[in-house]
Amino acid sequence: MDVVEAIGSFRAIRRFEPRPLPEDTVRTILNAGRRAQSSKNTQPWQFIAITDRDTLTRLSTTGDFAGHLAGAALGVALVAPKDEERADWILFDLGQVTTYMQLAAWDQGIGSCIATIYHPDQAAAILGIPPEYECPLALSFGYPLPGERERPLRAGGRRPLDEVVHQQRW
Repeated sequence: MDVVEAIGSFRAIRRFEPRPLPEDTVRTILNAGRRAQSSKNTQPWQFIAITDRDTLTRLSTTGDFAGHLAGAALGVALVAPKDEERADWILFDLGQVTTYMQLAAWDQGIGSCIATIYHPDQAAAILGIPPEYECPLALSFGYPLPGERERPLRAGGRRPLDEVVHQQRW
């Protein structure tokens, strides 16, 4: 699948088959995140790859809409240094990581969904994250349940390009 096709067909998957991902596929996903661009090439991230069901279930309670982590074959906690001056840039960089990982997974037939961690102190306790780091985001990965990959997009979909693009000036 080429990149434009992957972007056009991508959708968030929150319901997964109960089978594990092959180790080489997990490495492909993690390596895609490692390869993401970052502000000034700082690469401010660390990844915690989680396959333990109990840990995924506990982590799923740290975000108001993170329940999909409980059913994932793989969860990836995105961890970054606490840095108030660079917080916006670090979060932007983590957003790039999520995109790279999710598109790499989609290309392998694996679904994913991002979760905002609303209770980072709880996530830190669950995952043993050092105090100078925090976990603002996590991703769930797994093989989509039958029909999930092909299901229609939500009503409304995306706004037309002409509604969001301005040429030269607003």
